[in-house]
Amino acid sequence: MKIVRVKARVVNADMRNWVFVKVETDRSGLFGWGEATLEWKTKAVVGAIDDLEPLLIGKDPRDIEQIVRVLKKHSFWRLGVIGMSAVSGIEMALWDIFGKDLNLPVWRLLGGKVRDRVSVYTQVGLGDMRAVYETLDAIPLVDRAQEVVAKGYRAFKAVFIPYTHYHAPFAEVDKVFRMMDALRKAVGPDIEVMVDFHGRPASVSAALAYIEALAPGCPMFVEEPLPPGETAALKALAARTSVPLATGERLADRAEFADLLATQAVSIMQPDICHCGGLSEAKKIAAMAEAASVGVAPHNPLGPIAGAAALHFAVSTPNHVIQEEMVGAVDWYFDVVQGPIKMTDGFWEVPDAPGLGIAVDEAECDRHPYAPEIIHTRHAVMSDGTVVGW
Repeated sequence: MKIVRVKARVVNADMRNWVFVKVETDRSGLFGWGEATLEWKTKAVVGAIDDLEPLLIGKDPRDIEQIVRVLKKHSFWRLGVIGMSAVSGIEMALWDIFGKDLNLPVWRLLGGKVRDRVSVYTQVGLGDMRAVYETLDAIPLVDRAQEVVAKGYRAFKAVFIPYTHYHAPFAEVDKVFRMMDALRKAVGPDIEVMVDFHGRPASVSAALAYIEALAPGCPMFVEEPLPPGETAALKALAARTSVPLATGERLADRAEFADLLATQAVSIMQPDICHCGGLSEAKKIAAMAEAASVGVAPHNPLGPIAGAAALHFAVSTPNHVIQEEMVGAVDWYFDVVQGPIKMTDGFWEVPDAPGLGIAVDEAECDRHPYAPEIIHTRHAVMSDGTVVGW
């Protein structure tokens, strides 16, 4: 069996462009799908996929480990998050081919089943990015949280930490306390609540002020309390709080995860399967985390193929804690990709179809062509004009 063609297909999902990757083989009807979505970098990722295609032609798609080594090492330059997202989408598609060839679900090939269902969460706003990133007052936040719970979710994440520089003003800290208090009172003790900082605080003291404001509401974890790469500062922060810290979505190389684990600062690691190199690499990162007594909760606010890959990863990974998902991103989420994602009582069911278990409707894809994404980051400016982390 040989790879004969690799192509990217862009699907605009309102606030984000999904980048699907199709790998075709010389066997009639045998191909695989992956996802390489990277916000605001769509054209760059598609170009990277085109650049990598010549390295794939003629290779046996089942030699996944070897192919990923070729893509990373024969590109000469380090790939960064754009190139690694391209590799991730290609790698997922190879697993899809392998599973179809053997008539087995991908989770079987990744080591088999370690759980009977997968705990999941979504974001307030149910995937509508305007609601996710622009709900900064208590009343709409509570309303959207209750909507999530009414749909059967047992956990959700919210983004309501203000744009911050090196100082957390008391008025903002107090507002965060009141919003968390309102959330917890609205949903009760049985619903897990996570808070995404988006790396907005620029100092340990600012991050700690907000974490202390959240602590009475017992968040399951706070995500990216500091910008990625600030490992020494993250270690200092972890030493001053008992609230679990999570991070990792913006890391794209296994060595970066190793450096983070060495700090012993995080309770939850959050690799993104679409950015870190695909399923094999995510499994290696998870194994490293397990050895350090750290759980994994993969980042995934992306499209339906990424969701399917995350499901197979979760079924087969012992230290998987909870899975982020965005099936509410658009009304037609399940029209463009029919797949294995089925939620029952706040959990995803274990799939049994071969490969990733997906069918991509390419005609439906054509109905949602590329469009420029809304740039939320332009809001990340302080009142004095200082540009800060989004």
